[in-house]
Amino acid sequence: MSDAEALLQEVSAYLKPEDVENIQRAVAFSKAAHHGQLRQSGDAYVSHPIAVARILTALHLDTQAIIAALLHDVIEDTDVSTDDVAAQFGKPVAELVDGLSKLDKLQFETREDAQAENFRKMLMAMARDVRVILIKLSDRLHNMRTLDAMSREKCERIARETMEIYAPIANRLGLNEIYHELQDLSFMHLHPNRHSVLSKALKVARGNRREVVGKILDAIRHRLEEFKIHAEVRGREKHLYGIYQKMQAKSLAFSEVLDIYGFRVLVDDVPACYVALGALHALYKPFPGKFKDYIAIPKANGYQSLHTTLFGPFGTPIEVQIRTVEMDRIAEAGVASHWLYKTADAPINELHVKTHQWLQSLLESLSQSGNSVEFLEHLKIDLFPDEVYVFTPQGKILSLPRGATAVDFAYSVHTDIGNRCVASKVNFELVPLRTELKNGDRVEIITAPHAHPNPSWLSYVVTSKARSQIRYALRTLHLDESAALGERLLNQALGSLGLKLSEMDDAHWDKLLKETGAKSRQEVFADIGLGRSLNMVIARKLARVGDENTAHVSGANNVITILGTEGTAVQFAKCCRPIPGDPIIGVLKSGQGLVVHTHDCPVLRKGRAGADEWLDVAWDKNINKLFDVSIKLIVANQRGVLAKVASAIADAGSNIENAQFSNEGDYTTLYFCLQVNNRLHMAQVLRALRQIPEVVRITRMKGSMPLTQVKQQ
Repeated sequence: MSDAEALLQEVSAYLKPEDVENIQRAVAFSKAAHHGQLRQSGDAYVSHPIAVARILTALHLDTQAIIAALLHDVIEDTDVSTDDVAAQFGKPVAELVDGLSKLDKLQFETREDAQAENFRKMLMAMARDVRVILIKLSDRLHNMRTLDAMSREKCERIARETMEIYAPIANRLGLNEIYHELQDLSFMHLHPNRHSVLSKALKVARGNRREVVGKILDAIRHRLEEFKIHAEVRGREKHLYGIYQKMQAKSLAFSEVLDIYGFRVLVDDVPACYVALGALHALYKPFPGKFKDYIAIPKANGYQSLHTTLFGPFGTPIEVQIRTVEMDRIAEAGVASHWLYKTADAPINELHVKTHQWLQSLLESLSQSGNSVEFLEHLKIDLFPDEVYVFTPQGKILSLPRGATAVDFAYSVHTDIGNRCVASKVNFELVPLRTELKNGDRVEIITAPHAHPNPSWLSYVVTSKARSQIRYALRTLHLDESAALGERLLNQALGSLGLKLSEMDDAHWDKLLKETGAKSRQEVFADIGLGRSLNMVIARKLARVGDENTAHVSGANNVITILGTEGTAVQFAKCCRPIPGDPIIGVLKSGQGLVVHTHDCPVLRKGRAGADEWLDVAWDKNINKLFDVSIKLIVANQRGVLAKVASAIADAGSNIENAQFSNEGDYTTLYFCLQVNNRLHMAQVLRALRQIPEVVRITRMKGSMPLTQVKQQ
């Protein structure tokens, strides 16, 4: 029997005769479209789409999905168009096929960009119709089964992509068998020697342990009968990659992995699950801390089961899963259980709701990512398999990846909660936001109305939603601050030309936007504030006066006032650490915005550039902000001197941001980074320090110094 005949026989078992006829027509269409094309193995190319369709019949997918699987490569690899498919088999099939087609006609700078864009397209199609990913996973599964014909380098690349993306997606959708087979096949191609050695060892162990497994099965069945529990008991061998993961995680040799066999108990209803658990705990002693209740708290992919590990005969650990028949169906077929078992059971409906929510969160991450590669990073993070379950103050259960922090929790509740969080309580105790959460933690987030995300959060959040939302908020915040600065800079430049920004009408702006290609005035301001455009050049274009290369002289009233509240749009140079009262000058740097230096900064003198990059700046009279200043003290080595110095600094109203010291015989050199309001405040601090008898010399530090280096570590 040919593959095509086998496919038609399989679909005949659950589809109507007219549907089977349409699939037969699709087989003929696919054969004609791929006529003359061969796979790298030498087989006729049409054997691949037929094999993909056969994988889907095991999930009982509908006629449209089977036809789309048969035609999934025709748009990409033949002259057939989407319109041709729609004319022959209808618009829904054409949309499925289009969602499966790659973006090969577009040019990308790197393979990573192309890969990321293809995933973006696939996930957008998947959000419209989950059958897209079911077909894509079946396509990838058949490709992995026939990967031997590829070059070693291509094999490794495809296997790694499968391990990092496709297998976790299958797991996330609850497609258990596909998930494990993709993992095992990827393992075989990524580590062929390890796979071969483990396979042989497993075959030997299988023979040696067959008798023990039989005895355990009989004992479990007998005990459940005693408790009058109607159950089906199965022995199952663990998957090869799962055994390898356990060996890696616990640094075990294969001979030390005792639980290569597991047991599954299928019962009629939920109460029977817990009764069976009690019966088995009476038969074999349970391992402490090795019990998991996924019935009360299901996994994100809808998986439900009781897991326990028992001390079996001869001290062998026995892993047992206890679940209902319906739970087992969902555990094996996941989101595809909708097609495989057409019922109105709540767990299946809930699973589809969860899948939809997950897809929506991915699309939200996609829309807010700065680029395709960043989105791919978010996707990989989101597919991280291990989970912890935590509670909100209202008792709602949230599932988070292992290693998730209070910030991840805040964003999982709501984006606004994450953006405004300032502190957290875990189990009623205040903890740092970077605290990792554990199973069963009760988490409460404290917010403030004017708070905003901290860039340091990116170093410890693990969920894709938190990471993408933080990056998006920081980009937006930076853009707003840069636009406000850019508007002031443009107003200054126009002032030197005798004009005002308020005098520029829509006609001026429309011409400027058309000439620069900017989408809005906000974008023009932001480009100036970030140093991407020069304020004088934009001012001349906006006003249409003079030549762009004409030099200009800033008027006395065209000084940019530094408020100290501009955020990331204005930076204070660490090479000279300016504070209010210091004569200052501004430098506009591309991508950084305005950088403020002292007028005598030696670093600035060495790197002096064109005149248009220099800006006249001055401190605002009512500035109210703390600034870092570095000082160096040489003190006599006497007991209590450090306490005296710290006390004097505190009494003068200053904070110690950082400190370092070096011992030089009878004297010690102290380096402090202090926070002061202005030069007057700094003078008060220095005056207080000079009153200490042990202080020999005080110097304000500028340029490269030990303290600066320490603070950046």
